Amino acid sequence: MTGPLPTPDRPLRIGTRGSPLALAQAHEARDRLMAAHDLPEAAFEVVVIHTTGDNRAMIAADRALKEIGNKGLFTKEIEEALGAGRIDIAVHSMKDMPTEQPAGLVLDCYLPREDDRDAFVSPVAARIADLPQGAVVGSSSLRRRAQLAARRPDLRLVEFRGNVQTRMRKLEDGVAAATFLAMAGLNRLGLAHIARAAIGPEEMLPAVAQGAIGIERRATDAATGALLAAIHDAPTGQRLAAERAFLAALDGSCETPIAGLAVLEGGDLWLRGEILRPDGSQVLAGERRGLAGDGAALGADLARELRARAPADFFDWRS
Repeated sequence: MTGPLPTPDRPLRIGTRGSPLALAQAHEARDRLMAAHDLPEAAFEVVVIHTTGDNRAMIAADRALKEIGNKGLFTKEIEEALGAGRIDIAVHSMKDMPTEQPAGLVLDCYLPREDDRDAFVSPVAARIADLPQGAVVGSSSLRRRAQLAARRPDLRLVEFRGNVQTRMRKLEDGVAAATFLAMAGLNRLGLAHIARAAIGPEEMLPAVAQGAIGIERRATDAATGALLAAIHDAPTGQRLAAERAFLAALDGSCETPIAGLAVLEGGDLWLRGEILRPDGSQVLAGERRGLAGDGAALGADLARELRARAPADFFDWRS
């Protein structure tokens, strides 16, 4: 570590969204920094920042996210605060992060990745295959909706947002027979028991970077960079390099039906990727294997393959 460590008089300010999950992630980052540098909790300050996505989502709870914003929906205000020096680091759910960052900011610290699978949540069925014909399934994820439509076109899909408690109440009220959450979020909130089943990637490939936490800083802040280096998880970084390169080459965001997952097998990396039409009528999938250090190249190459296989109008998703 170069430079002074944070102290109770000059705490490291950690920027985050204010949801229970976002706070749990910020606290995990803080606790890992405390342990790595033998620092007291008072040497850190968690700063809650309300984002465009939070504000619009509260107003338009039944509208799809793609209708209320674009890239950076849940990160813009946090990154503005970081760039302006009002916070020292920003803790993000990596599946919310655009692949391009604002000038002057760098994202080079990842915490060990949690469970990357989707969770199937239902009071009436133990798994997707057990849902009755024509059942209503709620989800705000365009990726999950497209994947489900491809596998079970008989199901009726409806917009379904809100925190875990809100979604569970909707299920209890009969608004839908099932929904999906991320296993990582449930684990971090101590709510893993809510999941009826964790859905393996063979059945439903997860969102790019699902389950991963990233910590962003100012590029010129070398002292904070050294502080964060002590808690960076290199295997997670290798996996995300492949997945995010795949996403970037497809010009994807949280509003596009793209799935991707990289796993490490010793010194090698196995990347699977998938692109879908929003109605599930067409799914294109592929994979790459190579050295773990070549993840970014593997991701970009797989994206080029899927683009080449896709019809000319395949990426007109937002028209």
